[in-house]
Amino acid sequence: MQTPPVTRRIFLKESLVIAGPVVAATTSPLAAAAAEAAPARALKVCCIGAHPDDPESGCAGTLARYAQLGHSVTVVYLTRGERGIRGKSYEEAASIRSQECIAACEVIGARPVFFGQINGATEVNSTQVDAMSRLLAGQAPDVVFAHWPIDTHMDHQVASILAIRACMALPRPPRLFFFEVNTGSQSRGFLPNTYVDVSEVVEKKKAALVAHVSQDGVGIWRQHHEPIGIWRGREAGVYMAEAFVHLTRDNSVSRLPGI
Repeated sequence: MQTPPVTRRIFLKESLVIAGPVVAATTSPLAAAAAEAAPARALKVCCIGAHPDDPESGCAGTLARYAQLGHSVTVVYLTRGERGIRGKSYEEAASIRSQECIAACEVIGARPVFFGQINGATEVNSTQVDAMSRLLAGQAPDVVFAHWPIDTHMDHQVASILAIRACMALPRPPRLFFFEVNTGSQSRGFLPNTYVDVSEVVEKKKAALVAHVSQDGVGIWRQHHEPIGIWRGREAGVYMAEAFVHLTRDNSVSRLPGI
């Protein structure tokens, strides 16, 4: 049987059929994630932040998406923000800010846990690593979010290192993703390889930040996290996104399980 000649039109048509999915997968950092199926079982997700409002700043939208999908979400606050309200004692500030954490977690569908260190006097030592390891072992998380460790605030660095060491100590280490907080003024050298579209939960993220009234949550949103969310959205090809660093061997574009 004689093979018909391949015309330019036939060649282009067949090439597009083959290349189409590849082109689609490379147009946006989120495209590859959308192509993969979510796991069948509910996941356990844990976020570790240094102060009240840090987890909300870094990944409230992502946590809200996990909660909406039926996954279990826990937020661990390393401190209660004891130094965070001028004119208030540590005890008074801790009480106020703890209530703000509870309100914020209600918005995103998470459970708050307070680790017990003191704002401005956080520590990394074997005792604290063991305590964080025991806490995470009890949670048995599939996914952990923590501060990017290169940061101008020492409490942020402490929270990050404790999370890293605790994850390494688990028999089944979870997937660890680092979030950014006030990039430029606090997080430094943050080059994300993972994006989550939070366009549909923007109001939840905003409300979680606004719940931190003592910290001017409205101002935090307008001045810092709305602009960075829109910027990360541009990078990802969506309206608003949250960005993360997942430490892969080749630093290739990664994805979050279950979203």
